[in-house]
Amino acid sequence: MRILFAEDKATSARLLLPTLKKAGLSVDLARSGRNTIEMLRNYDYGIAVIDLHLPDMDGYTVVNSLRLLKISTPVIILSSLDQPEAKIRAFSMGADDYLTKPFDPAELVARIQAILRRSSGFAHPVIQVAELKLDLNSHTVMVHDQPVHLTCKEFSILELLVLRKGMAQSKETFLNHLYGGRDEPDIKIIDVFICKLRKKLQAAGASDHLISTVWGKGYILNDPKTKMFSLPSGPEIPLRAPIPEQQFQAAGD
Repeated sequence: MRILFAEDKATSARLLLPTLKKAGLSVDLARSGRNTIEMLRNYDYGIAVIDLHLPDMDGYTVVNSLRLLKISTPVIILSSLDQPEAKIRAFSMGADDYLTKPFDPAELVARIQAILRRSSGFAHPVIQVAELKLDLNSHTVMVHDQPVHLTCKEFSILELLVLRKGMAQSKETFLNHLYGGRDEPDIKIIDVFICKLRKKLQAAGASDHLISTVWGKGYILNDPKTKMFSLPSGPEIPLRAPIPEQQFQAAGD
Protein backbone atom coordinates (compact mmCIF):
# COMPACT_ATOMS: atom_id res chain seq x y z
CA MET A 1 0.00 0.00 0.00
CA ARG A 2 1.25 3.51 -0.86
CA ILE A 3 1.32 6.12 1.90
CA LEU A 4 2.36 9.78 2.09
CA PHE A 5 4.79 10.92 4.79
CA ALA A 6 4.83 14.68 5.45
CA GLU A 7 8.05 15.56 7.25
CA ASP A 8 10.52 18.36 6.51
CA LYS A 9 13.42 16.46 8.08
CA ALA A 10 14.37 13.80 5.54
CA THR A 11 16.55 12.03 8.09
CA SER A 12 13.56 11.31 10.32
CA ALA A 13 11.63 9.79 7.43
CA ARG A 14 14.57 7.67 6.28
CA LEU A 15 14.92 6.13 9.73
CA LEU A 16 11.43 4.68 9.34
CA LEU A 17 11.88 3.34 5.81
CA PRO A 18 13.29 -0.11 6.72
CA THR A 19 10.35 -0.85 9.03
CA LEU A 20 7.81 0.48 6.55
CA LYS A 21 9.39 -1.50 3.71
CA LYS A 22 9.33 -4.70 5.76
CA ALA A 23 5.60 -4.09 6.29
CA GLY A 24 5.09 -3.85 2.52
CA LEU A 25 4.42 -0.12 2.44
CA SER A 26 5.60 2.28 -0.29
CA VAL A 27 6.33 5.80 0.95
CA ASP A 28 6.31 9.16 -0.83
CA LEU A 29 7.77 12.13 1.04
CA ALA A 30 6.31 15.63 1.21
CA ARG A 31 8.47 18.38 2.72
CA SER A 32 5.82 21.05 3.32
CA GLY A 33 2.15 21.47 4.10
CA ARG A 34 1.43 22.92 0.67
CA ASN A 35 3.21 20.01 -1.03
CA THR A 36 1.26 17.56 1.16
CA ILE A 37 -2.10 19.01 0.11
CA GLU A 38 -1.11 19.09 -3.57
CA MET A 39 0.07 15.48 -3.56
CA LEU A 40 -3.08 14.26 -1.83
CA ARG A 41 -5.18 16.13 -4.40
CA ASN A 42 -3.38 14.50 -7.32
CA TYR A 43 -2.47 11.04 -6.04
CA ASP A 44 -4.39 8.17 -4.50
CA TYR A 45 -2.89 7.29 -1.11
CA GLY A 46 -4.12 4.78 1.44
CA ILE A 47 -3.12 7.04 4.33
CA ALA A 48 -1.09 10.18 5.13
CA VAL A 49 1.28 10.46 8.09
CA ILE A 50 1.76 14.17 8.84
CA ASP A 51 4.18 15.79 11.26
CA LEU A 52 2.51 18.51 13.31
CA HIS A 53 5.34 20.99 12.68
CA LEU A 54 5.92 21.65 8.99
CA PRO A 55 7.90 24.67 7.71
CA ASP A 56 5.03 26.55 6.04
CA MET A 57 1.98 25.50 8.10
CA ASP A 58 1.16 23.25 11.01
CA GLY A 59 -0.45 19.84 10.75
CA TYR A 60 -3.77 21.17 12.04
CA THR A 61 -4.04 23.52 9.06
CA VAL A 62 -3.07 20.77 6.64
CA VAL A 63 -5.73 18.37 7.94
CA ASN A 64 -8.38 21.10 8.05
CA SER A 65 -7.55 22.12 4.46
CA LEU A 66 -7.79 18.51 3.29
CA ARG A 67 -11.22 18.06 4.84
CA LEU A 68 -12.48 21.36 3.38
CA LEU A 69 -11.35 20.09 -0.03
CA LYS A 70 -13.38 16.91 0.60
CA ILE A 71 -10.20 14.80 0.63
CA SER A 72 -11.05 11.89 2.91
CA THR A 73 -7.63 10.18 3.01
CA PRO A 74 -7.04 8.93 6.59
CA VAL A 75 -4.46 10.98 8.51
CA ILE A 76 -2.13 10.17 11.41
CA ILE A 77 -0.59 13.17 13.15
CA LEU A 78 2.92 12.84 14.63
CA SER A 79 3.90 15.27 17.37
CA SER A 80 6.09 15.70 20.43
CA LEU A 81 3.15 17.42 22.18
CA ASP A 82 1.47 15.05 24.61
CA GLN A 83 -1.14 17.45 25.99
CA PRO A 84 -4.80 16.41 25.69
CA GLU A 85 -5.62 19.78 24.10
CA ALA A 86 -3.25 19.10 21.20
CA LYS A 87 -4.79 15.69 20.54
CA ILE A 88 -8.35 16.97 20.83
CA ARG A 89 -7.62 19.76 18.36
CA ALA A 90 -6.11 17.29 15.86
CA PHE A 91 -9.14 15.02 16.05
CA SER A 92 -11.55 17.94 15.77
CA MET A 93 -9.78 19.04 12.56
CA GLY A 94 -10.34 15.60 11.04
CA ALA A 95 -7.29 13.53 12.00
CA ASP A 96 -7.87 9.79 12.44
CA ASP A 97 -5.04 9.12 14.90
CA TYR A 98 -2.38 10.95 16.91
CA LEU A 99 1.00 9.43 17.83
CA THR A 100 3.35 11.09 20.30
CA LYS A 101 7.10 11.20 19.71
CA PRO A 102 9.27 9.35 20.43
CA PHE A 103 7.55 6.18 19.28
CA ASP A 104 8.44 2.67 18.20
CA PRO A 105 8.30 2.41 14.36
CA ALA A 106 6.48 -0.91 14.77
CA GLU A 107 3.68 0.91 16.59
CA LEU A 108 3.31 3.36 13.69
CA VAL A 109 3.07 0.44 11.26
CA ALA A 110 0.44 -1.24 13.45
CA ARG A 111 -1.63 1.95 13.58
CA ILE A 112 -1.32 2.43 9.80
CA GLN A 113 -2.46 -1.14 9.14
CA ALA A 114 -5.38 -0.81 11.57
CA ILE A 115 -6.61 2.41 9.94
CA LEU A 116 -6.22 0.97 6.44
CA ARG A 117 -8.35 -2.02 7.43
CA ARG A 118 -11.03 0.09 9.08
CA SER A 119 -11.19 2.59 6.22
CA SER A 120 -11.81 -0.32 3.85
CA GLY A 121 -14.46 -1.83 6.08
CA PHE A 122 -12.36 -4.65 7.56
CA ALA A 123 -11.75 -5.18 11.27
CA HIS A 124 -9.39 -8.15 10.97
CA PRO A 125 -6.02 -8.33 9.14
CA VAL A 126 -7.01 -11.59 7.43
CA ILE A 127 -9.52 -10.85 4.68
CA GLN A 128 -11.40 -13.66 2.98
CA VAL A 129 -13.18 -13.47 -0.36
CA ALA A 130 -14.67 -16.85 -1.24
CA GLU A 131 -11.74 -19.31 -1.27
CA LEU A 132 -9.12 -16.52 -1.20
CA LYS A 133 -7.49 -15.42 2.06
CA LEU A 134 -5.16 -12.43 2.19
CA ASP A 135 -3.24 -11.48 5.35
CA LEU A 136 -2.47 -7.74 5.35
CA ASN A 137 0.07 -8.09 8.17
CA SER A 138 2.14 -11.08 7.04
CA HIS A 139 1.60 -10.41 3.31
CA THR A 140 0.59 -13.99 2.65
CA VAL A 141 -2.06 -15.28 0.26
CA MET A 142 -3.88 -18.61 0.46
CA VAL A 143 -6.41 -20.31 -1.79
CA HIS A 144 -8.25 -23.29 -0.29
CA ASP A 145 -5.82 -22.95 2.65
CA GLN A 146 -2.84 -23.54 0.36
CA PRO A 147 -0.18 -20.80 0.05
CA VAL A 148 0.13 -18.89 -3.22
CA HIS A 149 3.52 -17.33 -3.83
CA LEU A 150 3.25 -13.84 -5.32
CA THR A 151 5.84 -11.23 -6.20
CA CYS A 152 5.76 -7.94 -4.31
CA LYS A 153 3.96 -6.15 -7.13
CA GLU A 154 1.48 -8.98 -7.63
CA PHE A 155 0.64 -8.84 -3.93
CA SER A 156 0.27 -5.04 -4.09
CA ILE A 157 -2.21 -5.37 -6.95
CA LEU A 158 -4.21 -8.07 -5.15
CA GLU A 159 -4.13 -6.06 -1.93
CA LEU A 160 -5.62 -3.03 -3.69
CA LEU A 161 -8.30 -5.17 -5.34
CA VAL A 162 -9.22 -6.84 -2.05
CA LEU A 163 -9.37 -3.60 -0.06
CA ARG A 164 -11.59 -2.10 -2.78
CA LYS A 165 -13.61 -5.22 -3.50
CA GLY A 166 -16.57 -4.54 -5.73
CA MET A 167 -15.10 -1.31 -7.13
CA ALA A 168 -13.42 -1.24 -10.53
CA GLN A 169 -9.83 0.04 -10.41
CA SER A 170 -8.37 1.70 -13.49
CA LYS A 171 -4.99 0.77 -14.93
CA GLU A 172 -3.83 4.28 -14.06
CA THR A 173 -4.72 3.65 -10.41
CA PHE A 174 -2.66 0.47 -10.38
CA LEU A 175 0.25 2.20 -12.10
CA ASN A 176 0.21 5.01 -9.53
CA HIS A 177 -0.14 2.48 -6.71
CA LEU A 178 2.92 0.55 -7.88
CA TYR A 179 5.20 3.34 -9.10
CA GLY A 180 3.81 6.64 -7.79
CA GLY A 181 4.65 8.63 -10.93
CA ARG A 182 8.31 7.64 -10.78
CA ASP A 183 9.94 5.72 -13.64
CA GLU A 184 6.57 4.37 -14.72
CA PRO A 185 6.60 1.71 -17.46
CA ASP A 186 3.98 1.51 -20.20
CA ILE A 187 0.49 1.16 -18.79
CA LYS A 188 0.12 -2.20 -20.56
CA ILE A 189 2.37 -3.67 -17.86
CA ILE A 190 -0.74 -3.77 -15.65
CA ASP A 191 -2.36 -6.25 -18.03
CA VAL A 192 0.76 -8.43 -17.73
CA PHE A 193 0.68 -8.31 -13.90
CA ILE A 194 -3.04 -9.10 -13.81
CA CYS A 195 -2.59 -12.00 -16.23
CA LYS A 196 0.17 -13.55 -14.10
CA LEU A 197 -1.82 -12.97 -10.91
CA ARG A 198 -4.91 -14.62 -12.36
CA LYS A 199 -2.91 -17.66 -13.52
CA LYS A 200 -1.36 -18.17 -10.08
CA LEU A 201 -4.69 -17.86 -8.28
CA GLN A 202 -6.53 -20.10 -10.76
CA ALA A 203 -3.75 -22.71 -10.60
CA ALA A 204 -4.40 -22.87 -6.86
CA GLY A 205 -8.11 -23.39 -7.46
CA ALA A 206 -9.54 -19.85 -7.37
CA SER A 207 -12.59 -19.01 -9.46
CA ASP A 208 -12.02 -17.86 -13.03
CA HIS A 209 -14.20 -14.83 -12.26
CA LEU A 210 -12.48 -13.77 -9.04
CA ILE A 211 -10.80 -10.91 -10.91
CA SER A 212 -12.97 -9.55 -13.71
CA THR A 213 -12.21 -7.13 -16.52
CA VAL A 214 -14.55 -4.13 -16.70
CA TRP A 215 -14.54 -2.57 -20.16
CA GLY A 216 -13.27 1.01 -20.14
CA LYS A 217 -12.71 0.89 -16.35
CA GLY A 218 -10.02 -1.63 -15.51
CA TYR A 219 -10.27 -4.58 -13.15
CA ILE A 220 -12.48 -5.57 -10.23
CA LEU A 221 -12.35 -8.23 -7.53
CA ASN A 222 -15.74 -9.77 -6.89
CA ASP A 223 -17.20 -12.59 -4.86
CA PRO A 224 -17.83 -15.51 -7.23
CA LYS A 225 -21.11 -16.11 -5.39
CA THR A 226 -22.34 -13.10 -7.36
CA LYS A 227 -22.25 -14.09 -11.01
CA MET A 228 -20.11 -11.73 -13.06
CA PHE A 229 -18.59 -11.98 -16.51
CA SER A 230 -15.29 -10.67 -17.87
CA LEU A 231 -15.62 -8.22 -20.72
CA PRO A 232 -12.94 -7.37 -23.27
CA SER A 233 -10.98 -4.30 -22.27
CA GLY A 234 -11.10 -1.21 -24.44
CA PRO A 235 -8.67 1.68 -24.90
CA GLU A 236 -8.10 3.92 -21.90
CA ILE A 237 -6.89 7.50 -21.81
CA PRO A 238 -4.46 7.82 -18.87
CA LEU A 239 -4.71 10.90 -16.71
CA ARG A 240 -1.33 12.12 -15.52
CA ALA A 241 -0.70 14.02 -12.33
CA PRO A 242 2.38 16.16 -11.64
CA ILE A 243 5.32 14.21 -10.28
CA PRO A 244 5.83 15.05 -6.57
CA GLU A 245 8.86 16.95 -5.34
CA GLN A 246 10.44 13.90 -3.73
CA GLN A 247 9.52 10.28 -3.44
CA PHE A 248 10.88 7.35 -1.55
CA GLN A 249 10.01 3.89 -2.79
CA ALA A 250 9.89 1.59 0.22
CA ALA A 251 8.67 -1.53 -1.51
CA GLY A 252 9.74 -3.03 -4.79
CA ASP A 253 9.56 -6.19 -6.78
